[in-house]
Parts: sequence; structure tokens; C-alpha cells
Amino acid sequence: MDGTILSSIASAERVWAAWALKHGLDVETFLPTIHGVRAVETVRNLNLPGVDVMAEVEALTQAELDDVDGVEAIAGAAAFLGALPPERWAIVTSSPRRLALRRLEATGLPLPRLMITAEDVVNGKPAPDCFLLAAERLGQKPQDCLVFEDAPAGIQAAEAAGAKVMVITATHTHVARTPHPTIPGYGALTPLLDTTGRLTLAATHRTSFQDASV
Repeated sequence: MDGTILSSIASAERVWAAWALKHGLDVETFLPTIHGVRAVETVRNLNLPGVDVMAEVEALTQAELDDVDGVEAIAGAAAFLGALPPERWAIVTSSPRRLALRRLEATGLPLPRLMITAEDVVNGKPAPDCFLLAAERLGQKPQDCLVFEDAPAGIQAAEAAGAKVMVITATHTHVARTPHPTIPGYGALTPLLDTTGRLTLAATHRTSFQDASV
């Protein structure tokens, strides 16, 4: 969700930067580690002395719920999602469900029939659990799914699940170094259903995604 169909970087980094300063962390070094990963794992992995991990996560989540200034949809995402058969796509996010719903509401993006959130798995990204669960609930094999991702942890999780990967670069400030296809937004993609019911993507530029099913 974050970084793939909407951008919440400004909001998230405001909240996490304030939290990092409170705990004496180097903000510039710390902020890149928060993207694509559940808050509980980010906080727990720091091993900060005397910190109640779940209390900190709850406070961070509330702060992010209160700050949706600058949260906006990535170019073409609304039209692209609206063109997909509703039973053939899902949102898989490291955000808690209530935060995911808050950000989707702020952007006006459609709600999916299926959403896998931080609460639905024991192990967050880069573990593949979330994508495996989404594929199972969609009734698809993971290798027949296409995952749109932007963060290294999410890409690793999708690879570990055996899914195909498309990297969204809309929020990247540097050229993405990845073996996977990349796109800056969704304006050039058109979902197509063939006579067998296979969902493919047609592109209006040189890159073709016809081999990817979702």
C-alpha cells in the first residue's frame, strides 16, 4: 500500500523522526529502516533499554492516524485498481488495519475485498507470510501472482513467496537497482482478461508485462 498505491512518506517520516529524536537515535540513519516493515519489528529490533515495545507501537500508530497531511494516491492508481476484477486483487501491507483504512480514506482509493495487514501474520516482511496468505485467500498459487512493491523488505518477501514482482518507483529518490521490471506509476498499464479468465497487463510503452498474472 504505502509507496505502491499511495505515498505516506511525509507523514510517516514526521512521526518516526520525532520518535527517533525522543529515543536518541540518529534520524538520518534510522528513517530508511522503517519502510515496508511492521512497526513492532522496527521497534523490537532496536533493543532499546527500558522500552515497552507494544506501548511504543500503539503510540506511533495513533500519531500516524492523527497525521495524514500529504498522504496522496500514486499517479494512475485509482483508475488501475478500479479496472481490476475486485476478486482478483488484494492489499498486503505492514500497516495496522485501522491505519491502512485511514490512509486509503484520505486518498479516496477504493477499498479491496481482501486486505492483509500487520495483525494477520506472525512474521512481517521480509518474511513471505503475508503474500502467501493473500494468495491463499485469493485462491491463487503464489507463482501466479504479481506483487507491486517499492521497499526492499517487501520485494524480499514477494521473492520468498515465489511471486512475480513489479517495482513502483514513484516515491524513490534514487534509481532503483533491481532485476524486476519497474514503473513510476500506473498510467501506462491496462488490465486485460483473456478468454481463459487469465488476467494480464498490457503496457503502452516498450516494457511488456503479458506474462504476469494477478
